[in-house]
Amino acid sequence: MTFDWQVFCKETTSGDIIANCVGQGRDVTYLDWLFRAWGWTLSVSALALLVALAFGLLVGILRTTPNKWFVRFGNAWTELFRNIPLLVQIFLWYHVLPAIFLSLRALPSFVLVVFALGFFTSARISEQIKAGIQALPKGQRYAGLAMGLTLPQTYRYVLLPMALRIVIPPLTSESMNIIKNSSVAFAVSIAEMTMFAMQAGEETARTVEMYFAVTVLYFVSAFAVNRVAHLIENRIRVPGMIGGK
Repeated sequence: MTFDWQVFCKETTSGDIIANCVGQGRDVTYLDWLFRAWGWTLSVSALALLVALAFGLLVGILRTTPNKWFVRFGNAWTELFRNIPLLVQIFLWYHVLPAIFLSLRALPSFVLVVFALGFFTSARISEQIKAGIQALPKGQRYAGLAMGLTLPQTYRYVLLPMALRIVIPPLTSESMNIIKNSSVAFAVSIAEMTMFAMQAGEETARTVEMYFAVTVLYFVSAFAVNRVAHLIENRIRVPGMIGGK
């Protein structure tokens, strides 16, 4: 098998080779297309991660409160989004919910995918937040309340600063997973990297080169997240706690 890496320097409509592999004006090379698709992948992943962290943190906290209704709501949220396949959830957001809630029809598919991926990941993050809080000695909660702090203040100033340090490693894994899971966005026509590989491979008949390039970019993206999270973990870890030195 021979590889033709010059395929990335071809203009997408005419098929002409462009010297520097970068198109000018309306001329777009497959390399241009690849990096635009990479941008869509990173955009979907980053926004979905923000949604997942916000809702995962809230739901994880609710599941550790003394209020049984908060706990039930948090458990229901987690079980609902964790036990439905991600691809099915994306189709529900894209096809079903806009038919029920007409206002969702005005939202672009990009936004719907962000919420679908974000809510799916939030269920997993809520488990990690819950485990991080429950890993702390119960005396810390009681000490905060004994000092006159309200329960929300105890979470904010006592429990969460320590629990979040504990759960950085699993949160790193979820951040990497969300990049990989963003590949299902092709199912609703988001022009991310998997869709690029499929379409460009069909147009050029060079599927090996296209999928290889996409694989490398997925690896680079996930590895960069891993390294950044590792640096953060080393800077904020607490000696004597779980994962500390």
